[in-house]
Amino acid sequence: MATLSSRLAWLRPPKPTVDGVMTLSDHLRELRYRVIVSALAIALGAIASGIWYQQLYLVMMRPYVLATEMLKQSNPDLNATTVISGVTAPFMLVMQIAVVAGLVLSSPIWLYQLWAYIAPALLAKEKKYALGFLAAAIPLFLFGVVVGYYILPQGISVLLAFTPSSVTNLLDINDFLKLTLQLMVVFGLGFLMPVVIVGANLMGVVTAKQLARARTYVIFGIFVFGAVATPSSDPFSMLALAIPMTVLYLVAEVICHINDRRKAGRTAEVET
Repeated sequence: MATLSSRLAWLRPPKPTVDGVMTLSDHLRELRYRVIVSALAIALGAIASGIWYQQLYLVMMRPYVLATEMLKQSNPDLNATTVISGVTAPFMLVMQIAVVAGLVLSSPIWLYQLWAYIAPALLAKEKKYALGFLAAAIPLFLFGVVVGYYILPQGISVLLAFTPSSVTNLLDINDFLKLTLQLMVVFGLGFLMPVVIVGANLMGVVTAKQLARARTYVIFGIFVFGAVATPSSDPFSMLALAIPMTVLYLVAEVICHINDRRKAGRTAEVET
């Protein structure tokens, strides 16, 4: 047993020192430990996702099902169907869904490993800001992903409506799932904008007055981003991303205004 324990010693993180200082080799050992734990968690999540592959596949394809149902009501002659081509394509489809779902399922573990590796190097104030950033960023990102998922049927139906009635539209499953994932990630990242703005304000990079002066240009940039970033080219997807981002920008501006007033109040107290 001792022999096995000694052989697996390289998997353990280095023991913390009294003064908290670590050598370069200790940093590398801890990084290796965090990466291995994260990789194992992702692998286990992917295996579990592979077991429920059919259920996950139905969830990912639900936007397409809803889109075709909407189209049948308005355009009964439209003919669209999903296809998969190639000998290895079915297996790669399973792997794609399993890995993505594994990343999502194991995210609490690998995010904690990332935090545990970075946190010792942060000051108490920096840890406070970092935890606040994560507490706001994770729900906003997930909310953006959910919004992207639920607006996808409308975007798909708009694009498929251009299919001529005499043509059968063959949708490649891999391309469709890639489009779905891209749209969900873009919405998730877009909803992180207020967290970035408020964080920049807390660090003194921008002020509420600067945000107010730049509001028109920022909103214009948001709509341009919505048009460029959404994988689908329909205006519905652009508006579904740009309008919530505009609202979130205005909310972030209000928060920054409140924070600037607090800073000014504390500065006035110190001067008096």
